[in-house]
Amino acid sequence: MNLYYLLLVTAFLSSTSTGRFEDIDSPDSVRLKYNNPDLIVDLGVGLWANPIPVDWDQDGDTDLLVSTSDKPSNGLYFFENNGNNIFSPGKWLAGGERRMAVSWPGGKMVVCTPGTTYQNFRKQLYNKPVNIEFKQKFHSGRANQWKYADYNGDGIFDLLIGVSDWRDYGWDDAFNAEGIWTNGPLHGYIYHVINSGTNDNPDYGKARKIMADGQAIDLYGKPSPNLVDWDQDGDLDLICGEFLDRITFFENSGTRTEPVYKKGVFMKVDGQTLHLELEMPEVVVYDWDFDEDPDIIVGKEDGRVVLIENKGLDQLGQPILAQPEYFKQKAEYVKCGALSTPCSYDWDDDGDEDIIAGNTAGFVEFIENLDGEDPPKWSAPERLKTNNKTFRIMAGPKLSIQGPAEEKWGYTVPFVADWNMDGLPDIVLNSIIGKIIWLQNSGTRSHPLLEDPQMVKVDWEGPSPKPAWNWWDPESEELVVQWRTRPLVIDLNEDGLNDLVVIDHEGYLSFFQRKMIEERLILMPGKRIFYDDKGKLLRLNAKKAGSSGRRKIDLVDWDQDGDLDLLMNSINTVLYLNMGKQGEFVFQNRGDLSSVILGGHSTSPTTVDWNGDGVRDLLIGAEDGFFYYVPRDSHDDF
Repeated sequence: MNLYYLLLVTAFLSSTSTGRFEDIDSPDSVRLKYNNPDLIVDLGVGLWANPIPVDWDQDGDTDLLVSTSDKPSNGLYFFENNGNNIFSPGKWLAGGERRMAVSWPGGKMVVCTPGTTYQNFRKQLYNKPVNIEFKQKFHSGRANQWKYADYNGDGIFDLLIGVSDWRDYGWDDAFNAEGIWTNGPLHGYIYHVINSGTNDNPDYGKARKIMADGQAIDLYGKPSPNLVDWDQDGDLDLICGEFLDRITFFENSGTRTEPVYKKGVFMKVDGQTLHLELEMPEVVVYDWDFDEDPDIIVGKEDGRVVLIENKGLDQLGQPILAQPEYFKQKAEYVKCGALSTPCSYDWDDDGDEDIIAGNTAGFVEFIENLDGEDPPKWSAPERLKTNNKTFRIMAGPKLSIQGPAEEKWGYTVPFVADWNMDGLPDIVLNSIIGKIIWLQNSGTRSHPLLEDPQMVKVDWEGPSPKPAWNWWDPESEELVVQWRTRPLVIDLNEDGLNDLVVIDHEGYLSFFQRKMIEERLILMPGKRIFYDDKGKLLRLNAKKAGSSGRRKIDLVDWDQDGDLDLLMNSINTVLYLNMGKQGEFVFQNRGDLSSVILGGHSTSPTTVDWNGDGVRDLLIGAEDGFFYYVPRDSHDDF
């Protein structure tokens, strides 16, 4: 037994019956590794990738610095390019700064955060901040991106600032009964601030919105502005991102010293408007391959980074863009998008537990356990298909309670179980929409084939209930609950039929019992049979609209006393011990299992038994998309 596991066992034997993991000193100590040194996977950091393309080690190729500013894998990471765009695993250099932006005034890399620039970033990183002598008086929301650029061609570096404005949008719960968003749109403005002084002693004027076609540029949030000679005609054009998934080109029809921008057009690839796979892109324009034309590098919400290569000019003098390609790295830590939601199950029937996981993008992914060891050797995630088409849930413009800005999110939360009782594992899941659906396995035990989604039907006595804030009504027999919660399929009453346990439309943990009536499986309306230790019904979320739901739960005999305890998401995992008598569910909140922070938004706990000792260990999916594995010992005092 190695020192790490010896420390774990020692801690368990001296712990209280809550089973706390107080010896976890950091997320790094329990982050799940691929254990597969030959594997190549998508390059990735945690939630919100902010890339800096640069030859960091000065060996003649372009490396990547990638910043992630959220929990728990916050940091600025160095990915070394081995010469063929396969990168070494990220090396932590510094903390991740929110709203960091990179620019290249005069060809020199400069890194800024709002109101601050950093001297000699290559050697000092964030250790030598210098105030930018300009006081921002205009509003900014979630994005506030400061860059340097010579806007008017006088050789003096001006300021270029992109901001988001969410005040009209309002963020949450503004659909009317017809599904029309009654708040305003999301705004994204770009300001330039002329420097009338020198680069060493700047004298900044007023901030002015950049105009295009006679109107202030107004993008759909998060503009990520880049001034660059995109069409290579000698003046600077403007390339921008947005909060959703498009990139916009504003052509300069004026001159280098007096820019005049045309109406923006969306970037195209193969004649079609480019839609990035995920939201919240961080767009950087940079000559990646040193061929003297600008390429586009995009950091994604899920921590990955994509290259959109410029292949040269077409007959109209516009760049021809290649299809986006994700950068690759040597595998280190197992990752599945962002806000990963794992479930452990032997999906391929080879005798070991695999991982089935959802994420913000709305996919369901299979990560194969390749060797059955503890911890296992893992394959790269594989997106599951239904009827040979990649399965993905997206809210679209009307089905996220937080509005049309979330149209490409899915927040899938899967659970693997034999829902139709035919001997094959199916997938039951919830999502951003709040409808409980299932994917039927029509293949074999070792080669699953999933059918298109079907709704989980409930034998309601009246109209199907729904959360009060949903503008849309469920169909007959449809089960609609609070969004982004995990459904558990379990034979709770031990009658041989798989039941359903899930947070209902009002936030109460509920038992949906399965019955066999005239040789038909029937799911009965939910019953609230779960209580806290004060005698109140267990309501896991009493909040409304966008703050509702979000609970990721698991039922497991954690303290090994013969009944089911409840695990739930928190900064890591909160434990509710079952204090009831046989067949009763009375839960006492015993607090978090550790003080280590694994989530700012949410975690997603489940249990695994990779060492085959019959004791379920803890596996936590975190918002950075990585997994955190905390083993227990079969000889502890639970």
